[in-house]
Amino acid sequence: MDFDDIPVKKGTPLTAVEREDLSTISAEELEERVERLQAEIDRTQKEVKSKKASREAAAAFFKS
Repeated sequence: MDFDDIPVKKGTPLTAVEREDLSTISAEELEERVERLQAEIDRTQKEVKSKKASREAAAAFFKS
């Protein structure tokens, strides 16, 4: 196997979003994008809180 055959990870989907050229997108499309990204931020924050609560519950359980 040659090293050229190994796939190279070029970043995450978030990296692709961060690199997009926004200058070609209309103001209306940018506003929609912000709304969708904010919804994803909210969803992600909710998941973070859930995971922290689970971790804290497990820590409390194993402490006793």
